[in-house]
Amino acid sequence: MTRISYLIGAAATLLVSSSTADELFTPKHEPGRCALRGHCGKKGFFGKALPCVDNGLAETPDDDFAKEIEELCGPKWKDSKVCCTSDQLNSLKKELSTPNQIIGGCPACKDNFYNLFCTFTCSPDQSLFVNVTRTQELRGGTAVAEIDQLVTEEYGEGFYDSCKEVKFGPSNSKAINFIGGGADNYHDFLKFLGKEQALGSPFQINFPTNYSEPDMGGQQMKPKKCNDEDPNFRCSCVDCPAVCPELPAVEEAGSCRVGVLPCLTFASILVYGVLFFSLVAVVVGHVAWRKYEQRRSERRHLLQGADSSDDEDEGDLVRNRAMYTRPQRHYRINTWCDTAFSKLGHVCARFPALTISSSLLVVIILSIGWKQFDVEREPVRLWVSPDSAAAQEKAFFDDNFGAFYRAEKVFLVNDTSASGTGPVLSYDTLTWWAGIEEEVRQLKGADFGTSFQDVCFKPTGSACVVQSPTVWFDGTENWRGSFRQCADSPVLCRPDFGQPIEPGMILGGIEGLDDIADTPAITVTWVVNNYPEASSELAHAQDWERALKDRLLRAQEEAESRGLRLSFSTEISLEQELNKSTNTDATIVAISYLVMFLYASIALGSSGMTIRELMRSPAVALVQSKFTLGLVGILIVLMSISSSIGLFSWTGVKATLIIAEVIPFIVLAVGVDNIFLIVHEFDRVNQSYPDTMVEERISKALGRIGPSILFSAITETVSFALGAFVGMPAVRNFAIYAAGAVFINALLQMTLFISILSLNQIRIEDHRADCFPCVQVKAARVHLSGNGNTGPRPYDMPEESLLQQFIRKHYAPALLGKKVKVAVVTVFFGLLAAGVALLPYVQLGLDQRVALPDDSYLIDYFNDMYKYLDAGPPVYFVTKGLNATERSHQQDICSRFSTCEPLSLATVLEQERKRPEVSYIASPAASWIDDFFLWLKPENDACCKENGKVCFDGRDPSWNITLDGMPEGAEFVRYLEKFLASPTTDECPLGGAAAYSQAVVVDSKNVDVPASHFRTSHKPLRSQNDFINAYAAARRIANDVSASTGVEVFPYSVFYIFFDQYASIVKLTGTLLGSAVAIIFAVSTVLLGSPVTALVVTVTVVMTVIDIIGAMAVFNVSLNAVSLVNLIICVGIAVEFCAHIARAFMFPSGAVMERAKNRFRGRDARAWTALVNVGGSVFSGITITKLLGVCVLAFTRSKIFEIYYFRVWLALVVFAATHALIFLPVALSLVGGKGYVDRESEDGLAENLASRRFRSLMTHDVSDSEDEYED
Repeated sequence: MTRISYLIGAAATLLVSSSTADELFTPKHEPGRCALRGHCGKKGFFGKALPCVDNGLAETPDDDFAKEIEELCGPKWKDSKVCCTSDQLNSLKKELSTPNQIIGGCPACKDNFYNLFCTFTCSPDQSLFVNVTRTQELRGGTAVAEIDQLVTEEYGEGFYDSCKEVKFGPSNSKAINFIGGGADNYHDFLKFLGKEQALGSPFQINFPTNYSEPDMGGQQMKPKKCNDEDPNFRCSCVDCPAVCPELPAVEEAGSCRVGVLPCLTFASILVYGVLFFSLVAVVVGHVAWRKYEQRRSERRHLLQGADSSDDEDEGDLVRNRAMYTRPQRHYRINTWCDTAFSKLGHVCARFPALTISSSLLVVIILSIGWKQFDVEREPVRLWVSPDSAAAQEKAFFDDNFGAFYRAEKVFLVNDTSASGTGPVLSYDTLTWWAGIEEEVRQLKGADFGTSFQDVCFKPTGSACVVQSPTVWFDGTENWRGSFRQCADSPVLCRPDFGQPIEPGMILGGIEGLDDIADTPAITVTWVVNNYPEASSELAHAQDWERALKDRLLRAQEEAESRGLRLSFSTEISLEQELNKSTNTDATIVAISYLVMFLYASIALGSSGMTIRELMRSPAVALVQSKFTLGLVGILIVLMSISSSIGLFSWTGVKATLIIAEVIPFIVLAVGVDNIFLIVHEFDRVNQSYPDTMVEERISKALGRIGPSILFSAITETVSFALGAFVGMPAVRNFAIYAAGAVFINALLQMTLFISILSLNQIRIEDHRADCFPCVQVKAARVHLSGNGNTGPRPYDMPEESLLQQFIRKHYAPALLGKKVKVAVVTVFFGLLAAGVALLPYVQLGLDQRVALPDDSYLIDYFNDMYKYLDAGPPVYFVTKGLNATERSHQQDICSRFSTCEPLSLATVLEQERKRPEVSYIASPAASWIDDFFLWLKPENDACCKENGKVCFDGRDPSWNITLDGMPEGAEFVRYLEKFLASPTTDECPLGGAAAYSQAVVVDSKNVDVPASHFRTSHKPLRSQNDFINAYAAARRIANDVSASTGVEVFPYSVFYIFFDQYASIVKLTGTLLGSAVAIIFAVSTVLLGSPVTALVVTVTVVMTVIDIIGAMAVFNVSLNAVSLVNLIICVGIAVEFCAHIARAFMFPSGAVMERAKNRFRGRDARAWTALVNVGGSVFSGITITKLLGVCVLAFTRSKIFEIYYFRVWLALVVFAATHALIFLPVALSLVGGKGYVDRESEDGLAENLASRRFRSLMTHDVSDSEDEYED
């Protein structure tokens, strides 16, 4: 099929329909008189026959001739005179066979087309609407050179309207592109038919709308409508929108809106607004009532004496109001945990060598699994579950139709000047680029010597598919004329592979241009065959692609020298660039870890000495330093990571780049936090019990802090482990590795680190230098030992840190004031409302440009693709398990026949094409079943032939549009195999070899068609949202067809497998986070012993996560697999912030709680105790550690680190810290559950003395009055 317009030119030769003109050539215009007749010869050897000028009378044909006319042109020609000869009629019949195949599926269009040509060729009244205006002399006589032809507006518009929506399936386009040059109205349609050109009409035919000749006018003919009242002429839905059933409206996701706001946003704002103004009204009313009551009671208060003094001895527990409400209940699970951790601590401290050696042995054994370590780099296997529908559908498509072809694409753009874009094309540019394309054709791969011809896609023979503007370049400096002509009528300028190239496929930014030759961008595509993974054919294709990549990199420099910019992508480019890691990122991550390590080491060391101690005796720093302890803590983190990777590598779980980048950071952050808590608690025990053995002090410290670490470790491990139930390998593998690393880290901290801590304390008490334990510092020994005692003395221990003093004296009292509580609840619920309001604004997707290194050449390519590509990707609707040899199944998928189902697959695809704003479908579907049946039509005598005879000729019942008599069973398979092997030619454009040979799977042995596809294409997709919505729309369409017909249909496009995650990621995110929250509540209830407190903690975590998601909307962080991993992290880390304060609230330290004195009581006293006891550790050990590590990531040059790690983790630290240190204590003081006795704080002589000793070391401050609490 080289040029379909050939048939139009040949038919126009016969047609000879024109108007106006020289009376010299058509002097008489009257009924029964001709204007032209017969053949007068050809212009050249390869030219077409031209009609003769003949103004004679119409003649009566003989019987045979009359019968032929009636068979071709219809019964109205019976007994009619004619102005044509038998030779003209035979030529007309031959030339009409090709348009019949293109438009024959629509009877109205076909009838109008045939009527036009038959009337203008043979009408006895030809001279009334045809006028010869110019002639030429040939051997056979005076031939026509130019004519005027009159067509009524009614017929012109009706003719065009009946044909404008007719589809030509094999090319996925409209028939008007072939028979009318893509005309937009009937004037352009007729103009295209009449234009004199080498491959069109052999003479010029003009179609004037006004004519001066009084005796002439358009032939009065009534055109058939595509929805004609006569069912014999009515077209199918695919060719006539007027007869289509109306599809149900599609309700888009997120379409619920109140004004410009999504419903959820409006509801959140409304609810919070109502509550806020209600609170304001209550507060105003309360203040007014208080003032009224105060005035009422003033007289009574004048007669009352002063209240008793609040000054009391610190050790007098009787008058301490906080102690009146001190918890008296015991919680058995907490007692068990305390006892278990105390015993564990005692054993680890008592036998450090055994503990350390056994721990290291376990780590070494687990780390041996590194031998099986493997990193998954293939994007498909990273982001798509092998059990997912998308993966299975891709496998089905590849197995049945072959892997989707490989596209190598280039954009050439003129946008390098300061003035903006300009025309990219010129004679020099086209000549240069034509040379580049020739070099590409000659390229050889370095490894196998593979050429483009070896691997290219060849649909119609030996011609490779290359879509390029050079197809329209005529090689001359006057190229603009041919360029415009080809853009107007691509069918006239088809490349060697035969498929017309639409302007949007090779030109970019043409919308709104007056001259298409001034396009600012062009795009070129080389199409390469794809092959199964690990095959030798694929290796050869990749070999050539590497050569192409190197040549295009050089072409970028050549384009730059011409003032142009070239961007490109080969099929191997994306995977190569995604897997490329930059030294900058590695450095930033390493610095982040180093900062956390240095802070941990310095901060841990500062817990054992003060500046005053250092000034008094600098040698103390050598002993009191805990730098080694911090280093060991970091090494334990690394060991837990190594153990987790080794363990799961043994089981075959592959690592990913996310694991390599994120898990060390997460485990380090969690591990350092626990180290701070253990060391700080141990320091408190040292202060309270300085005279006991080290293992006893270790036992007490781990007994106190162990349950908190267990609480956070369980919730974090379970939160991470939930991701193991996700099918997406990147998320699942991360979750497995992270859960294992966090759990192993917690075990090592409570065993190995405890042993190291005991040895470190022994070193300190033996006055040996940190990092050099063999060196004893005598100066420090003299200072620390004083009277010769070896243990640390109370008066030698450090005072409260400034942070602890600030929390105890200022922060905690201020936070727990009634007015502040109201403000805190108001503000944090406002943040919650804002977070909920922002949820609908979180976008889905992961822009490839974000995942690529900053210096990647693909970034410009994706920018250009979104900006300039005006063609959408192809999409295939695949039928699976449908046996098309059966009539009922044929009717489920066909569209051009009267008995096809109203909502058949092909019909629905055509209907969806008409609403691209919701379907994202842009081109007509290629329906193999319809074209197959049309190929069998006997009128298309150049198509199906058997034994020299036309198929179905004389068949009973004859070929008809009801499908009655169409082949079924084995006969269907036999003809279908012939159709799929039939080449596409000018004589038979319906041949299925080019269009459908890879679209239908035939099982002749079982007489079945197990798989087939219907090809169409999406509209241009310019953003992640477009790709996601296009996939969702295609999935909806397939589901609707399956539901209405019972046929199993699924959509497939090459990008679907990467966007399948977004079909369920919102639900998956909700499920994972909801499950994590439920587990947090369950674990909190068990370990805290109070469902109420557990609920407060859970709500706080939920508020934190919602605020983080809201921040994602503000920071333009979209939801995808990477951010889903981060949200799982956020849940675990948010619990860690809250767990220690919640446990300190439920099991308040008696020594600390006693300091509340008359200031607080009940829940307020326990909330104050929790803040004073662990608030400093949460701030310095958890918040600052994470904040330092996160802030370093702000300096990364990698967009994916900056967007998905820095922004999310910064929001995590800020929101988790503020919720844990501000909102949670207030919430607990308001609705917290009843507390329990802290086992280590039970009344007794030893405890009482120890608590008094601890209090004596703290700076005394004047107690606030009870009135202050009441404010």
